[in-house]
Amino acid sequence: MKINEVPQDDAHMLEGKTKEIQYAVDENGNYIRVKSVGWEPKNIIMQQAWDEVNENIEMALNEVKAGKKSPIYYFMHKNIMTVSLLAEYTGFFAWTVKRHFKPSIFSKLSDKKLEKYAEAFQLNHIDELKNFNA
Repeated sequence: MKINEVPQDDAHMLEGKTKEIQYAVDENGNYIRVKSVGWEPKNIIMQQAWDEVNENIEMALNEVKAGKKSPIYYFMHKNIMTVSLLAEYTGFFAWTVKRHFKPSIFSKLSDKKLEKYAEAFQLNHIDELKNFNA
């Protein structure tokens, strides 16, 4: 692709904050790097992916509000983590993380265990988990 053919279909998804490098051929036939704000098909797919992430976060928040899940479940989704990834970050087994999703189990967790979650979620203090107000 030539320099003038590099896609510049700005969908304003990231408000122009990022650009990606594309390689194009200059007038001398040399490959050079050209910044691109994206192209429409990729922007559409990225927007759909972020919409799904946001839907999952909203679903998790609703589960916490309904008393069906603990705040750990919400923060896992908010940080775009999976159970296995959260288990790796905390050092807990995946089945243990799933167990901590239960509000009755969560309410009995020690501060030491909550600190592992707070660190994984980059929270300032465990009170953000303990006193989570959905």
